[in-house]
Amino acid sequence: MRFNVIDDEGTISLVGPAHMMKMLAAACAKTPANHRALLGLAEGYDPRWVTTAMASLDAAPRLDDGATLAFRVVDEVTRRQSLEPEPTGLVVYNLVAKRIIQIHNSYASLRRKDRGRLRRDGRPVRAYYWYELPTDWSIVP
Repeated sequence: MRFNVIDDEGTISLVGPAHMMKMLAAACAKTPANHRALLGLAEGYDPRWVTTAMASLDAAPRLDDGATLAFRVVDEVTRRQSLEPEPTGLVVYNLVAKRIIQIHNSYASLRRKDRGRLRRDGRPVRAYYWYELPTDWSIVP
């Protein structure tokens, strides 16, 4: 699934497992100030994926090889790439507008209040996290 995160600094685009959709929503429930804070909060739910995505974000993107997990949207080429959904979808987390936009989601329903399974070493464990988005956050559609 592709996840775009908008903050005051711009937009980043990440590709990851579909279960991250709920983990990023849970991180939004803690009102992060920017994408770094959002990913820092999500790291508690799936440390391996966040560490890998952050390393990719800090590297120079190679959009032509399809292997780049994360990149900053800096021009028209990266903007177009950021709007290409992965097979399970494209979800935008707008931290400025406090809005989650499901442009395409064929994975699962994203709810304002839910729970998800924690992961360690990329694998689900027998522990859960719970979240509830604050009332000033919206999910569309």
